[in-house]
Amino acid sequence: MSEATVAPPSSDAGTIDVLKQIKATEAEWDGRVARARRESDAVLQRLRDERDATVAAAHAQAETERARTLADRRATADAEAAEIVAEGETAARAATSAAGKRPADRKDEVLRVVLGSFASD
Repeated sequence: MSEATVAPPSSDAGTIDVLKQIKATEAEWDGRVARARRESDAVLQRLRDERDATVAAAHAQAETERARTLADRRATADAEAAEIVAEGETAARAATSAAGKRPADRKDEVLRVVLGSFASD
């Protein structure tokens, strides 16, 4: 008897087509995933850049406000110091120029108080 050659089943051709379709679908989804990853990376980088710019602007604004506040406080302190010095100078001039404020100028009055009843003897 002769042996019959076995023909490949007709489903092998269908299996190859299915494998090709699976491979094509995998390639398509790999492309979609890669594209989505690139897009999300771009969005994240943009958000990081915006965050850095916002932080830098806030830092600059805070530094400007700090410098302005410091200048205001320094001006207020300088004005108060000048007022205190002026009051001191006025008091010093009054103390040194007023007649009768030195003990020698008030000698008789001091002796009357100290000696009290002895002075009239």
